[in-house]
Amino acid sequence: QLVESGGGLVPSGGSWRLSCEFSGFTSAYYVIGWFRQAPGKEREGVSCISSVDDSTYYGDSVKGRFTISRDSDKNTIYLQMDSLESEDTGVYYCAGHLTVPSSTPNPPMCGPLPFEYWGQGTQVTVSS
Repeated sequence: QLVESGGGLVPSGGSWRLSCEFSGFTSAYYVIGWFRQAPGKEREGVSCISSVDDSTYYGDSVKGRFTISRDSDKNTIYLQMDSLESEDTGVYYCAGHLTVPSSTPNPPMCGPLPFEYWGQGTQVTVSS
């Protein structure tokens, strides 16, 4: 199970943080990613992180502005979003993929991985 929190209305140029708390994973090795979908657009892989080696991946549209991190004690993944733009508006989902170290890519690119578990999503609206 994955539960996102932290969505809201944010001014353009501002910062915001999303959280994704997960539970019930049957493996210590996983990749968790943040995806987003804006109205009328396809779902986009924003950022992913691997528990195997803490490697990270960022989509081109957020590189340099967003930071993904994890707190293994709290089973929580964070997405720190800085310099927000109106184009960052959308529903943000976190998703989980269980893996084994030998087959986990580095960086853990969000697109090719088969994410089995999805949260319900949280709305982020960036006001211009």
